[in-house]
Amino acid sequence: MDLALENVERFALNEAIDQAADGIVITDAGGNITFVNPAFTSMTGYSITEAVGNSPRVLNSGRQPADFYKELWSTIRSGKIWQGRLVNRRKDGSFFNEEMRIAPVRDSHGSISSFIAIKRDITDQIRAKSALEESESRFCRLFESSGAVMLLIDPSSKSIVKANHAAHTYYGYGNGWLSGQPLSLINNDHETETAFVIPGFSVDECQFVSFVHRLASGEKRDVEVYSAPVEVQQKLLAFHIVHDVTERKRAQEGLRRSEQRYRIAFQTSLDAITICHLYNGCYVDVNNAFVQIMGFGREEVIGTSSLELGVWVDYRDRLSLIEIVKAQTNCRDVEVQFKRKNGEVFWAVVAASIVELDGVPCLLMVLRDISNAKVAEREIQRLAFFDALTDLPNRRMLLDLLSKPRSSSTRKWRSRALLFVDIDNFKTLNDTLGHHIGDLLLQKIAARLKGCFREADTVAHQGGDVFVVLLEDLSENPDDARAQAKVVADKLVVTVGQPYHLGSQECRITASIGVTVFGSDLENAQDALQQADIAMHQAKATGRNCVQFFVPELQTAVNARASLEKDLRSAIIEEQFLLYYQPQLDRGVLIGAEALLRWNHPSRGLVAPNEFIPLAEETGIILPLGKWVLETACRLVASWAHHDNTSEFTIAVNISARQFQQPDFVEQVQATMKSTGANPKNLKLELTESMLVNNVDDVIRRMTDLKRLGLRFSVDDFGTGYSSLSYLKRLPLDQLKIDRSFVRDILKDVGSGAIAQSIISLSKAMGFSVIAEGVETEEQRKFLAQLGCHSFQGFLFRGPLPLEEFQSLLHAPGGRIRSSPGHKGSRAGWKPPLQKKARWAAAGRAPVN
Repeated sequence: MDLALENVERFALNEAIDQAADGIVITDAGGNITFVNPAFTSMTGYSITEAVGNSPRVLNSGRQPADFYKELWSTIRSGKIWQGRLVNRRKDGSFFNEEMRIAPVRDSHGSISSFIAIKRDITDQIRAKSALEESESRFCRLFESSGAVMLLIDPSSKSIVKANHAAHTYYGYGNGWLSGQPLSLINNDHETETAFVIPGFSVDECQFVSFVHRLASGEKRDVEVYSAPVEVQQKLLAFHIVHDVTERKRAQEGLRRSEQRYRIAFQTSLDAITICHLYNGCYVDVNNAFVQIMGFGREEVIGTSSLELGVWVDYRDRLSLIEIVKAQTNCRDVEVQFKRKNGEVFWAVVAASIVELDGVPCLLMVLRDISNAKVAEREIQRLAFFDALTDLPNRRMLLDLLSKPRSSSTRKWRSRALLFVDIDNFKTLNDTLGHHIGDLLLQKIAARLKGCFREADTVAHQGGDVFVVLLEDLSENPDDARAQAKVVADKLVVTVGQPYHLGSQECRITASIGVTVFGSDLENAQDALQQADIAMHQAKATGRNCVQFFVPELQTAVNARASLEKDLRSAIIEEQFLLYYQPQLDRGVLIGAEALLRWNHPSRGLVAPNEFIPLAEETGIILPLGKWVLETACRLVASWAHHDNTSEFTIAVNISARQFQQPDFVEQVQATMKSTGANPKNLKLELTESMLVNNVDDVIRRMTDLKRLGLRFSVDDFGTGYSSLSYLKRLPLDQLKIDRSFVRDILKDVGSGAIAQSIISLSKAMGFSVIAEGVETEEQRKFLAQLGCHSFQGFLFRGPLPLEEFQSLLHAPGGRIRSSPGHKGSRAGWKPPLQKKARWAAAGRAPVN
C-alpha cells in the first residue's frame, strides 16, 4: 500500500471523527482524557488543550446519585459497555443533559488499554418533553405541524393512536391511515417492542431507544426513538419522536470499513472528488468520476496542478473558493464553470473544505456536472415567459413588463400604448381548415408582427387568436401619443390583412384592434389590458377590421353590462321575474294570451324584456329563465282547464333560439307538461324566423316530436326575416304572425299593406291561421279584417296585463272585448299597473275564480 493512499485513508478516518455530530472522548485505562473531537469541545466549552490530560470529572454536575460513577466504572472495567443518561456541567457552569455510551478498548494482549465514549447532547430533547407537558392543546398543534416524525402510542394495546403528517410521509402511508394500526406494522424488531411501551411507566420516565423500523415499501430504516409519557384526554400515552439515523449509522459503519471498501466508495461516486494541495493546486488524488467528467487520464492528473491542466475557466474562481472556505471552514452549492480536456466548458456545483494530509493543508472538493440542469433551467425560463407556438413573450412576461417601473429617469414621463390585436373569424378558419392550419397562421402573423416594431417595443401572444403590442417611449403629450399609436395600429391592420400562404392554400384575414394610451401613473397592469380589450370588442362591434381607442364611456358600458348580468343572476335566485299576459282575440272574442316576461327589479321597478333578454341569451341565463316561463305558463293552462270559459284558451310562449337548440329541449317540454298537468293543445310555442333558417332538418325533427305531443307552433314576427317557401312548407306550423312593423304602417305604406296581404294569402294557401300583432287603432283592425285577418293582438284591445287583471276580462259578456276606453290611436288605453309586488306574487299562481 503506497504512502499516499495510507495517508488518504487516515485522513478520511480523522475527517469523519472531526465531522461527527456526537462528542467523542478517549481516555486511558486510568480515566485521563487522551483525545476529544470538535463536537466535544462545542458541547462542553472546553478546548482540546484544556480537555486532553484532564479527567472527565471536570464535567461532573453533582446531580447524579452518589453511587452513579461507582456503578459506571464497575461496568466498563469489567469489560462491558455502559450506556446511559446523565447531567453534566459545561465550562461556563451551565448544565446539559447527555446520552453517553462508553466502551472498553483492549490491547493485543486482551487487557483494557483505554475507553472510548460517545456523548450526545440531549438537552433539547429533555426541554422538548417539558414543553409538551405545558399544554395539551399546544402539544397537539406542535404534533400536527412539526416536520419531525411523531407518534402517540397506547401502551396497553401496543397500537398507534395517532401519527402526524410527517410520520405518514416518512412511513409512506396515506394521511390518517396509521391511526389505530398495531405498532408491529412499523416496528421490525418485535423482541424490543416492549422496551418503550411498558404499561404504567412513571410520568417522569423518558427513554431513548434504537430500533429498526419498516416503511410501507418494505424498506428497513434505523431509527432512534425518544419516548416520553404524555397525558392526552386523561389517558396516559407514549409520545415518540422518531429520528432516522440510517445515514449516520452507515457513515459510522463506513469508518470501520476496510481499505478496499473505502476505495470502492471513493471511486464509484457519481460526483467528482478531488484532493489537492491548497496553495499550489497539485492533485493528490482524484476518483473515477473526475476522470470521466474532465476527460483526463488519472496519470495526467496526479502531481499536476489544476492551473497547468487548465480545468478552471477563470482561475480566480478557485481563489475565491479558497477564501470562502478559509472564512467558513467549508462551503457548498457554489456554481462554477470548468473546462474539460477537449476544451468544452460546463457548469458544476461545488462543495469544498480544507483538510490536512500529512500536515499539508489540502482542498477537498466535490463537484457535480449540472450542464443538463442548466439547459433545463433555461428551457423552463423560456416556457415560463414565452409562448410555445409563436415564441413570442406570453401574457406573464407582458404583465411583468407593464408592471416594471421605467429604468431611465429621463424617459419616465413618456407615454406608452397597449394594442389588443384580435384575429377576426379565426374560429371559422380553425373549424374549416383544421387546427394545424390555424396554428400555422398564428405563427406567420407572429413573424409579421415581430418585423413591424422597434427593439424597445414588445409583441406578445396573449393566447388563442389574440396578440398584444406594448409601445414604449411615445410622446409626453397625450394627443400626440394617440396619434403615434394610431399610425402603428393602422399599419398593423394593413400588415395583418395581407395574403397568407398556408401550405397549398392562400387565405386572407383581418384584425380588430383596441388601443389604450397611458402614462407613468399606471397603477395596475391589468387595467391597461382590460381597457385595450374593451376597445378591441368595440372595434368588433363596429364592423371588425378597424381600430378603436379606449374611452371611459366604454368602461362605463362594460361595468353596466356586468352589473346587469349580476342582477340577472340574483333575480333568478330571488324569483324577481313574473309573467304578463296580452289578450289575443278572434273576431272580438278572447281566445287566449301571449305570455310576456317582466323583471321586477328591486330598485328599478318593472324592466322591459328588450333591456335584459339579449344579455340573458348571450350569458346563458335565458335557459333557466325560459324553463321558468314555460313552467309558469303550463301551470296557468292546467288551472284554466277546470273552467268552461277558459278550457279552450291558448297561451303563446316565446321560445329563445338557445333554449330551442338544447339537445334535450323536447324532453324538457314533455317533462314540464307531465309535472304541471297542462294540456299540450292549449300551448302554442312562438319561434322567430331566424331560428328556422339553420339546421332545418334538426328543427323539423324537434317540431315534429313536439307536434306529436299536441303542441302548436306560431312563427313570430313573420316577414321580417329570411323565410323561404322551400322549407316553410316542410315545417309543421300552425300559425303565422304579422309583425307589428307592417301593421303600424299598413294604412300609409303600400308596401306594408302588400306584405300583410301576402302573408294572409300564404297562410290560407298553406292551411295556417294568421294573427296580427301591434294593432293599436280601429282603422288598422278594419283594414286587416278586409284583407281576411280576423285574429288580433295589440293595445287597441289591451296591453300586457298582470294575471289578475287579465282574468278580469274573462267576465266580459260572451267573452267579447271592446277597444280600450279612451283609446286615441296609441297606447293611452293601458295604464301602468299598481301594487307590483302583490301582482308578482299572484302571477302564474292564482287560480281562476
